[in-house]
Amino acid sequence: MDLAGTEVVPRKGRARSAAVRLGLIAVPVAFFAVFFAYPVAAIVARGLKADGVWQFGRLRDVLGQSDIQHVLWFTTWQALASTALTLLAALPGAYVFARFDFPGKQLLRAVVTVPFVLPTVVVGTAFLALVGRGGLLDELWGVRLDTTVWAILLAHVFFNYAVVVRTVGGLWSQLDPRQEEAARMLGASRLTAWRTVTLPALGPAVAAAALMVFLFTFTSFGVVQILGGPTFSTLEVEIYRQTSEIFDLSTAAVLTIIQFLAVGAILAVHAWTVRRRESTLRLVDAAVTARRPRGAGQWTLLAGVLVVIVVLLLLPLAVLVQRSLDAPAFGYYRALTSADGGVFLVAPIEAIGNSLQYAVVATLIAVLIGSLAAAALTRRDAGRFVRGFDALLMLPLGVSAVTVGFGFLIALDEPPLDLRSTWILVPLAQALVGVPFVVRTMLPVLRAVDQRLREAAAVLGASPWRVWREVDLPLVRRALLIAAGFAFAVSLGEFGATVFIARPDNPTLPVAVARLLGRAGELNYGQAMALSTVLMVVCAVALLVLERLRTDRTGEF
Repeated sequence: MDLAGTEVVPRKGRARSAAVRLGLIAVPVAFFAVFFAYPVAAIVARGLKADGVWQFGRLRDVLGQSDIQHVLWFTTWQALASTALTLLAALPGAYVFARFDFPGKQLLRAVVTVPFVLPTVVVGTAFLALVGRGGLLDELWGVRLDTTVWAILLAHVFFNYAVVVRTVGGLWSQLDPRQEEAARMLGASRLTAWRTVTLPALGPAVAAAALMVFLFTFTSFGVVQILGGPTFSTLEVEIYRQTSEIFDLSTAAVLTIIQFLAVGAILAVHAWTVRRRESTLRLVDAAVTARRPRGAGQWTLLAGVLVVIVVLLLLPLAVLVQRSLDAPAFGYYRALTSADGGVFLVAPIEAIGNSLQYAVVATLIAVLIGSLAAAALTRRDAGRFVRGFDALLMLPLGVSAVTVGFGFLIALDEPPLDLRSTWILVPLAQALVGVPFVVRTMLPVLRAVDQRLREAAAVLGASPWRVWREVDLPLVRRALLIAAGFAFAVSLGEFGATVFIARPDNPTLPVAVARLLGRAGELNYGQAMALSTVLMVVCAVALLVLERLRTDRTGEF
């Protein structure tokens, strides 16, 4: 082949590669533009526009209100306190799961992760049964915490314990212990060796975990809505109150902008810590670092971690189940088959089928969108726009779900996107939350695939679709199943957006639980406990399946 021919082939290859890259990213970009950016922009514009004129002075007016300042202050300091308490409680657990090998470790790892995939409504309900009026502490010692901030802080630690264990413990288990052993051989004490060798290596993972916990608690809704009552309100709860109770869209729009800016800053810092973590560490196989505990100190540490898990994580769930069984002959569960209580247009048990159907559809959407986005992000020729889109994919986890849900009602009510009366609206909102989990789960595995395998298949004439089917899919099939499982569990428990768009005759499980808790009466309370238990069991089963599929090469979250 002549020189001219050798120049044409690379040029064609680059053009083909660019077309593939654009094709992969086009669908996720369109999905987020239509079902995330457009609804959020619509609700903000509706709140800050009057007679077609932007009212930016409203920003100053809202921020000058003392009650809004109190909400901002409470949102920030409770997130900081929740993050500190979570790190304090979970870092010993991260060490135990990383360095110790003991019977039942895999099962316990799944149990620890159950609270994270539980809907926040269920978490709030569990702690209400534990520390609220008539709860376990009230019955035993006459102690109630539901009117204090401690109930919220403990519920946040319960919910985010797994974030620290998985994020920090996952890295800790792959750090080469010989580096710390070498420092000790040179005369350093155990504490000095850990402080100078292990801690700097763990720093990025601890920072990433702390930022994730801060993000989840800064935008907390279901937990604060149930446990905070009228006394405590985060930005998310206040946006909901201004939107659905006071109908003050301008204030809600200002609060949405504030939360959006705060979340953007958090995600920017998180992206920096993740890049630092990926680029500075040399890791080993996690299987060679774990061993059975040695000596009284290590067995005491293991016992202490187990006590924390039992008291902090298992006790609230056990009390939740016990409260659902208070009525004789499974009375609360049998009551779910009747709509006579007047809370719903249909029997509450129908919420189970609705949630499962919505979650399946949302999972299919999330896996499709997330897989395309992950494939685009792993390409070597990914441009700056594609790499920037990686950070944007995380925004649905931090931007007000309440704003997204209400934005759906406002923005998607005219042709060609008149979806307000259709069932697809709920799974679309749920898929927005599931996509980031799909991307984060699949990216590490896709990046681990040897690029030369793809190039060899392409040289032999395989199309991009066949390359994906024959090379990537066999290697990432397990990660794809795990991603689907996470998307299913997260979609099943989505509450912030669904509470706006779920129709009264088709409630989801979290919406049904919230409605039951909002009505006085022992029967309504008992049914809320029963529905929460059902939802908890479904999420736990999904997580146990994920744990069996999990591999060391698959991302933790």
